[in-house]
Amino acid sequence: MTGTERPETTGLYTLKDYEEAARVRFDQGSWDFIAGGAGQERTLAANLAAFDRVRLRPRVLSGAGAPDTRTTVLGRSWPAPIAVAPMAYHTLADPEGEVATARAAGRVGLPLVVSTFAGRTFESVAEAASAPLWLQVYCFRDRSTTRQLVERAERAGFEALVLTVDAPRLGRRLRDLRNDFRLPDGMVPANLTSGDYASPSAHALTEFDPALDWSVIDWLRAISSLPVLVKGVLSAVDARAALRAGVDGIVVSNHGGRQLDGVPATLEVLAEITAAVGGACPVLVDGGIRRGADVLAALALGADAVLLGRPVLHGLAVAGENGAAHLLELITEELVEAMALTGTPSVAQAGPALVGVEPEVTPAPSAVWSTPAAGLRKAELHGSVSDPVLDTMNFLNEVTTRYPQAISFAPGRPYDGFFDTEQIFTHLRRYLDHLQAQGASPGQVRSALFQYGPTSGQIRELIADSLRKDENTDVAPESIVVTVGCQEAMFLAVRALISGPEDVLLVSSPCYVGITGAARLLDVTPTAVAERESGFDCADLEAAVLAERARGRRPRAFYVIPDHSNPSGTTMPLQTRLDLLDLAQRHDILVLEDSPYRMVSPGRQLPTLKSLDRHRRVVQLGSFSKTLFPGARVGYAVADQTVVDADGRTGLLADELAKIKSMITVNTSAVSQAVVAGMLLAADGRTSELNSETAAYYGDAMRVTLEELAKQFPAAEREALGVCWNEPTGGFFLSLTVPFQADNAALIRSAEEFGVIWTPMSYFYPDGGGEHAVRLSVSYLTHQEIADGMERLAHFIKSQSQTARG
Repeated sequence: MTGTERPETTGLYTLKDYEEAARVRFDQGSWDFIAGGAGQERTLAANLAAFDRVRLRPRVLSGAGAPDTRTTVLGRSWPAPIAVAPMAYHTLADPEGEVATARAAGRVGLPLVVSTFAGRTFESVAEAASAPLWLQVYCFRDRSTTRQLVERAERAGFEALVLTVDAPRLGRRLRDLRNDFRLPDGMVPANLTSGDYASPSAHALTEFDPALDWSVIDWLRAISSLPVLVKGVLSAVDARAALRAGVDGIVVSNHGGRQLDGVPATLEVLAEITAAVGGACPVLVDGGIRRGADVLAALALGADAVLLGRPVLHGLAVAGENGAAHLLELITEELVEAMALTGTPSVAQAGPALVGVEPEVTPAPSAVWSTPAAGLRKAELHGSVSDPVLDTMNFLNEVTTRYPQAISFAPGRPYDGFFDTEQIFTHLRRYLDHLQAQGASPGQVRSALFQYGPTSGQIRELIADSLRKDENTDVAPESIVVTVGCQEAMFLAVRALISGPEDVLLVSSPCYVGITGAARLLDVTPTAVAERESGFDCADLEAAVLAERARGRRPRAFYVIPDHSNPSGTTMPLQTRLDLLDLAQRHDILVLEDSPYRMVSPGRQLPTLKSLDRHRRVVQLGSFSKTLFPGARVGYAVADQTVVDADGRTGLLADELAKIKSMITVNTSAVSQAVVAGMLLAADGRTSELNSETAAYYGDAMRVTLEELAKQFPAAEREALGVCWNEPTGGFFLSLTVPFQADNAALIRSAEEFGVIWTPMSYFYPDGGGEHAVRLSVSYLTHQEIADGMERLAHFIKSQSQTARG
């Protein structure tokens, strides 16, 4: 600070006025320390520019009356949706530091988030405060340090913890490096007792824990009863991971030192994050807020409140407590004015219709809003349409179509060589003859083809017969619902079983994108249970179940493909199947068993989970797409669980699934059911016999693929490159590990330059993972295409590996 006397607040009417008045109060190094933030110098400029592009839409004669700025966050009522963001060393701006800031925030009733690196003790700040206090937490390598800070704050009356999750690196603070900035002598964090604090970046690098993962949330809950928010979220993926970890709130922020080009402004990602959260917890945002209109724009894009940072330090520097309080009053008054001009009666009623974005000459690719002359705004549609999960298959189809000469190991579809067009008519006629032999009149036969038919399906008896003969599964036809492929069966099961945000769907990870896509459409965030290298382990599922219960949530179902899974190709051992059923019984959860590859795999198959089920713990999700006829899109759900209504009447879960289906597809195509029924009749229900030839073919395809991989990557070269793969005993898929990032960019290069297409395994990890692996599908290609494709793939992998090494 300089020795200049502070001017009065008279004549300061905007936050910009305060910034200009504060500028003269600091020497160059201190000003740059405050203005430069904790990361790129471009971050603030990007945030400011994003807000500048927003245009609030005025409304006239709205009759809204005096705007109501009150809001409720974490059960506490705030007079306005504004809190003071965590910033270190308020003593750079005023000798009283955070004590003065707390008094200022209390005068207007707004919360203050106190930094771990506060210049005044938590106790002295709490004594001065009359509004809520939250503690910003950094997790130190020495967890006992973090524990002591949290315990002190909780004893002092702080009401929440805000964990900064985009640490440990604070980025290369370029201004501080140029100025060789060091904190003034004697200016150290009042709540920490050791360490070199003169250089903040160096301290972070040496003291912060570099190996944090989402388990830190459980750890914080174990040491404190306070709600936990996470600060530094910039993607919908991380927002959903935060929800799964059980956080109580999310702060969208890019201040944590992201030393990367192209880090999005917080406003650009806010809408996708709030859509992903879906109201499950409060979402706050900071960065670049300089006007009341900015606050309203953030609310319109889904934020519950904003955090105001540097401007508060400007007010503190200009006139101490009075300056900070006046500045907070100014931005609240500006918010009231913006709400009045837009006809917004309350902050709860601020929505996307309020905002648009000024078009740029070259639109930023990450822009949230566009201004089409006509049509719908994507950000106003359901959040699932912007979810990467729903884009994966479209992207693969686009790549495959764009490069028709490439050999594609991407599609998990049956081999075309087994299909004969005339078979359709033969199978159709066989089913009609069957109906007639069963005593159906000509009119009934006609209705069986041309009318809608029962929602639960008209071939349930034949499916039950096939399950009994093929799988030793004895279920009543009434427990079966015939669906439009297995995908609809997944959708029905998830919709029926997950009734609210406290219910949990668990999935084995990596997992089939169909289940995660269905969950996303239903605003369900699945909890991933990571598989080990050896495959699924019941201990991991049990740990996940117990963790969810500890968070007050109710695990309901676990989705798994036990046989030759998609995408990894792994198969669950018999003992693990038995252990899984025992676990499901003990913990009162259902197992959603999806096993479409059994009948098209060579050799004797292990029993299905449903055939081993003695307590009705398994809902079997089945499909005839791989075994009989892909184009028919006929699947089924076996749901023989008892459901009891409020009056004590009992029925089957299948009945409830049928009710949901009646509102979605009404019924499965009668013609498709008839063709599938004819195929079942041709094999006397034994699809295993009908698929003996196809199973042998797919088994050979897998064998050829593995042989070609071994040929292209001899053991020594394989080890040198870091390439490896698993060896499934059946199914369509295997997993190949590569020494580079197997992302969409690598896939496009592979298709363009080497003529071979594959699927990134990262698509199949709900919580992230699989970045260095690819899925290969062997089902659709001839043996010669497999050999040629493997040669191309080997050339690509070796070339890409050299590129990755530099």
